[in-house]
Amino acid sequence: MHLLTVRRLIVLISLLTAAILPVIAAALFCAATLHVRRLPPGSMEGYKRRFAPADWEAVSFSARDGAQLRAWFIRPKEYSGRCVAVLHGISDSRSGSVGFAPMFLERGYAVLAPDSRGHGESGGEFVTYGLLERYDVVDWAHWLMQSGCTAIYGLGESLGASVLIEATAIEPVFEAAVAESPYSDLADIAEYRLTAPAFLSKAIVRGGMLYARLSYGLDFYQTSPLRAMAQTRTPILLIHGLKDDKTPPRHSQALACANRGAELWLVPGAGHTGAAATAPLEFRRRVLAWFIEH
Repeated sequence: MHLLTVRRLIVLISLLTAAILPVIAAALFCAATLHVRRLPPGSMEGYKRRFAPADWEAVSFSARDGAQLRAWFIRPKEYSGRCVAVLHGISDSRSGSVGFAPMFLERGYAVLAPDSRGHGESGGEFVTYGLLERYDVVDWAHWLMQSGCTAIYGLGESLGASVLIEATAIEPVFEAAVAESPYSDLADIAEYRLTAPAFLSKAIVRGGMLYARLSYGLDFYQTSPLRAMAQTRTPILLIHGLKDDKTPPRHSQALACANRGAELWLVPGAGHTGAAATAPLEFRRRVLAWFIEH
């Protein structure tokens, strides 16, 4: 084979490889983010023994797309009629959010701790980062209304915080909400967490979002906590640790700037969703006061 032809062939193969590898990387990224590790919620009976006396119930309903969503509904012995939905983060389950229940049960709030779709024991083929979850949260709020709740509040952690913000913009079903360590923009936080060179992270994330749209009809550009924050009328308390290296505090700062009615508490020394561990008394005081105020 002529040397020039060989060189052209090498160049062609190199160009094809350079074009194909980002596509493969985007597809793999998409698959990894749509399907996360499921963490079993554990035994309800085990948690009941650790909590103050309360009535526990395993509940479920069918989401708008038919996915079966599951949760624990916990009512205190002295029930005020007020209810709090506590939403967990990515790759977690209701076992990660039910730990917040005692602070509410002691004040007469009932607590709903659901498994988000694609997590725990809930159905759902994909984790959709708010596209479907925001409607799930609204429907859980309606379920609480039908269960006798006279005032409904929300506490979200990480992904659950961002989903909660988006849910409040759909329908004003919450009297007030608390969002800890939310991201303001899905593509931005995905690129940040890849920890690759900026141009490569952007190519993989944007390619993955395009792959999700073409392959599964999931348009992630339609999910935006920042846009929802600008639209919502629900009073939202934003909490963010200043040492959060998973979702930088700038995300909550941007969310706070988008809504004059929001309040922002930046917690010195706290990491991702670490405010309750770093400043437990202040966390409890601020969250309960926010709900009581509204």
